[in-house]
Amino acid sequence: MAEEDAPLVLYVEDEPAVLELGVSALEEGGFRVASASTGAGAIRQLETPDAAFAALVTDIDLGDNSSGWEVARRARELFPDLPVVYVSGGSAHEWASRGVPGSVMLTKPFALAQLVVAVSNATLERPGPGG
Repeated sequence: MAEEDAPLVLYVEDEPAVLELGVSALEEGGFRVASASTGAGAIRQLETPDAAFAALVTDIDLGDNSSGWEVARRARELFPDLPVVYVSGGSAHEWASRGVPGSVMLTKPFALAQLVVAVSNATLERPGPGG
């Protein structure tokens, strides 16, 4: 279980079992996790006035006619330095042309440890909220 002052990650995944596994892995890795199962839900959380996310992890092919590409673009509009980790099986080949600058791609299937390492590395390379 992550501590109260641990970095907060927004994890976006439309497959419930995959979402649950990812959230558990990140929490065991020392992160607090907010989750969303739709792009619209993720954007609502990002637009919350007191949002203080240390990183965004998003699937690309979301089931609500939205995409992780859209979620990440909106996240970067709001927080230009927010680390973004994309996860995808079918759309990973589009990352070079559609991903936000400085993002990371994990191609499904991946080991949960890879997810934790990718988020850890991304948050270590970035100053904390507000700095």
